[in-house]
Amino acid sequence: MIKAVALSLIAIVATTPAFAAGDVNAGKSKSQVCAGCHGADGNAMIPNYPKLAGQHASYLLKQLHDFKAGVRKNAIMSAQVTNLSPQDMEDLAAYFASQKRTLGAATDPAMRELGQRIYRGGNETKAVPACMACHSPDGSGNPPAKYPNLGGQNADYVTKTLTDFRTGERGTDSAGQIMHDIAKRMDDAEMKAVAHYVSGLH
Repeated sequence: MIKAVALSLIAIVATTPAFAAGDVNAGKSKSQVCAGCHGADGNAMIPNYPKLAGQHASYLLKQLHDFKAGVRKNAIMSAQVTNLSPQDMEDLAAYFASQKRTLGAATDPAMRELGQRIYRGGNETKAVPACMACHSPDGSGNPPAKYPNLGGQNADYVTKTLTDFRTGERGTDSAGQIMHDIAKRMDDAEMKAVAHYVSGLH
């Protein structure tokens, strides 16, 4: 299973388009509308919304393009990206990528232990590969392949995202299909444990 994920990763890297760099200062001035959900510096205080701070610019940019193209669906985000130009997206991605993400607190020992075991070693009995194979040991992800930085991400958001991958609400591109195949083998307790663990990962 790990080998299959690695081969898929190589294929995604090979087909990833190059994007021009955005302007951090311009992105900051354009980010005010994002602050209500994601925080002024990209550290969302609402647990069910993602932290954008410290996320890879390439990943953020892809999500914005996917929302605008209707590939990824969310009523709030679809409305927000309607009037964004390609340069706006570049600038916003550059700004949030430049910010420092705050860490959560993985304080439940049992959840942290289970989450760490799955994140670092997977679950062989369910053919669930180690999360770090794509998202790296420290959670920093893989920007060329657009695998996101998970370290410090809101646990509730990670749980929701895994659930959405499991149900198929997300997972229409190649990277998403990999996550769909993995998430459908995980139960709720495992998802919550992984989410709890990565919230304090750095």
